[in-house]
Amino acid sequence: QVQLVESGGGLVQAGGSLRLSCAASGSFSIISTMGWYRQAPGKQRELVAFITNGGTANYVDSVKGRFTVSRDNAKNTVYLQMNGLKAEDTAVYYCNIEARLFPWHSDSEYWGQGTQVTVSS
Repeated sequence: QVQLVESGGGLVQAGGSLRLSCAASGSFSIISTMGWYRQAPGKQRELVAFITNGGTANYVDSVKGRFTVSRDNAKNTVYLQMNGLKAEDTAVYYCNIEARLFPWHSDSEYWGQGTQVTVSS
């Protein structure tokens, strides 16, 4: 079993910054991809950014240049630094990881509980 605990959401004015954190714990030996999704009211959940265990990061076009995803493998933690926040970034942000217990297993997907980010204009 894997648990993900998120923190760092809140209310911020447009142009401001927030940093989200997601710490993973439980039964796994390898975490491959770590990332963040978001879901705004009335919209589908969308991928925001992810980072591979090799450190390669990818972003949805709407956040490129403003958001930075990073990971600390020693702490099994992924971060999302969000700068230049806009009203349209308002959403519930979910942490997502792909992990396996043993190297010969295939990855399973796990989700955090979500943290609200609200950007006032």
